Amino acid sequence: MTTSPAFSIQDGLMFDSLVIGRRIRQLRTDQGMTLDGLARAIGRAPSQVSVVENGKRELKLGELQRFAAALNVSPEQLLSAEPANERAALEIAFERAQRGPLFASLGLGPMPVRKSLSDESMKTILALHRELERIHTERAATPEEARRANTDLRSAMRRRHNYFAELEEMAHSLHQAVGHPGGPLSQRVAADLASHLGFTLHYVRDLPVSTRSITDTRNGRIYVPHQQSPDADPRSVVLQALASHVLHREEPKNYAEFLQQRVEINYLAAALLIPEKGAVELLSRAKEARELSVEDLRDGFGVSYETAAHRFTNLATEHLDIPVHFVKAHESGVISKAYENDSVMFPTDALGAVEGQVVCRYWSARRVFDVDDHFSPYHQYTDKPSGTYWCTSRIQSSQRGQFSVSVGTSFANSKWFRGRDTTNRFTSTCPDESCCRRPPAALSERWEGQAFPTARLNSSLHAAMPTTGFTGVDSTEVYEFLSHHDPSVAWPAASI
Repeated sequence: MTTSPAFSIQDGLMFDSLVIGRRIRQLRTDQGMTLDGLARAIGRAPSQVSVVENGKRELKLGELQRFAAALNVSPEQLLSAEPANERAALEIAFERAQRGPLFASLGLGPMPVRKSLSDESMKTILALHRELERIHTERAATPEEARRANTDLRSAMRRRHNYFAELEEMAHSLHQAVGHPGGPLSQRVAADLASHLGFTLHYVRDLPVSTRSITDTRNGRIYVPHQQSPDADPRSVVLQALASHVLHREEPKNYAEFLQQRVEINYLAAALLIPEKGAVELLSRAKEARELSVEDLRDGFGVSYETAAHRFTNLATEHLDIPVHFVKAHESGVISKAYENDSVMFPTDALGAVEGQVVCRYWSARRVFDVDDHFSPYHQYTDKPSGTYWCTSRIQSSQRGQFSVSVGTSFANSKWFRGRDTTNRFTSTCPDESCCRRPPAALSERWEGQAFPTARLNSSLHAAMPTTGFTGVDSTEVYEFLSHHDPSVAWPAASI
């Protein structure tokens, strides 16, 4: 079902207009007040009050206070997220269902919620709607659903500046539990964390290909691959498995839950690798000296450049008051990860999704591939439609090819960073297609109609979405693996 209209009293605090409207109606009728009477009390037309009661208009704080005064209640009572009673809850759910795209696709006219419509009738209709929605979601589990969920998640991350205070506190408590004073986290400390949480680590050669690790909560075991990818941090796999356990994550019910879980698990693992206190001290000193760099965070905590770049986005706005953006792009120009809270304009599709889009060839995320020196950081200023931005980029190699990892900020904040004196500067007018989406006129005139390249299709272009859950993990393989390694049965030892 679609989300009903909401309004915000302050950033990050959202209220449901439909719930508030129905609460106002309930309080009015309970007090024997007519629609006209309430309208006179707040100085508005009855039609305007009716729109509010039906949840079709957002309220401002002053209006909310006038409604509360007229109904002799506090504003907090109107802001309660809970429906006034079971009938109100049914009416709200019924109204939401009718406003959703699934109901509209049925070609049915609206069904007014009157007193003559019984609770049982609404429950039956809602149950049928939920089943239709379940079937529709199951049949339409397409990449579009994942992209929509990812767009919503990025918006939520932007609102909180990609900083999760509750996960920082959780990481701090775990560090204290194993006596980690801060600084780089060794593999030994990672093993101590596992032991503290009641697990032993087992390095195996037969981990199912659809998994990075498997946690056996029955026997207190975490299985990780004996040989990992050269570009993988062996600590990260263990810490992500532990984070999933600590956060009590269950099998996700939809893409939104899956993506949210992945973000939180990766965040907690990074917070364990790079403790907040030490990182903030390092970054604060660097800012004071106007020498901020992702490299120093990487070297100070012994992590990959990408992990340091991610962690920088967690802490830069919250502790340094510097809005930033992050981009990871394949050498082909396709974006695989992105985040921003500095108003930079990423390329997006019609659903607002950034991942899978091609970054402008004049951004540092693309220009870095043209630089011969891949060992030194590449710095660049780019004049973009939303302003001038400074960015630092590095290339990292993986089994899937080369990727650039970039962190940037607005021109005004570049003064805090090492590399701000670069003379590299380019102009990007994307999303204007004349910027880099279309070839120059001279090239087009020479080659148009004379070149017929064969495209290298992405291997997943026509692939169906996973049928074994949103994670794509083969449960049968996992259960067979656990049975084979179960210490309570007489299987030959396979752990190293």
